[in-house]
Amino acid sequence: MNKNEISKILRDYHWMINEIKRQRKILEDMNGNLTAQYGIESTLPKPKGQNGDPIIREVLRREKKSKWIEKLERKVMFIQERMDLIIDEREKAVLECLLDGMSIKAISKHMGLSERHIFRIKNSIVDKMSEMSGMSGMSEKLCG
Repeated sequence: MNKNEISKILRDYHWMINEIKRQRKILEDMNGNLTAQYGIESTLPKPKGQNGDPIIREVLRREKKSKWIEKLERKVMFIQERMDLIIDEREKAVLECLLDGMSIKAISKHMGLSERHIFRIKNSIVDKMSEMSGMSGMSEKLCG
C-alpha cells in the first residue's frame, strides 16, 4: 500500500471497525431468516432468468456486502499488523487517538501540540507502516 492509502485507512479506521461490527451483527441476525420468511413457496423451482426475484436479489446484495466487509477487514488488519512498529511514545499516543476517531485538530488540543506537529508525527507513523509494507511485498515476491 502506498502512503496515501495508509493515511486514508488511519483516518477511516474508527468508522471501519464500527461498520464491520454493525454489518456482522446484521448478517448474523438475518442468517437463515430469509427462506423461512417466505414459506414453502420459496423452495419450489423457479423459471430460469427470473431476475426480478427478491430472494435472488437479496442473496446477491448480501454477497456484495460480505465482500465489502472482507475488504474493510483487510484494511483494518493491515494497520493492526503494523502497530508494533510504532515505539515512540508520542507516535503511539497519536496513533491511538487516530484509531479512536479523533481529528488532527482534536489530537492537537488533547496533546498540547500544534496541528503541524501532529501532522509530522502522523506522517512518521505512515512512513514506518509504508516501509514495513514495502518489505513484506519484497519478501512475498522473493518467496512467491
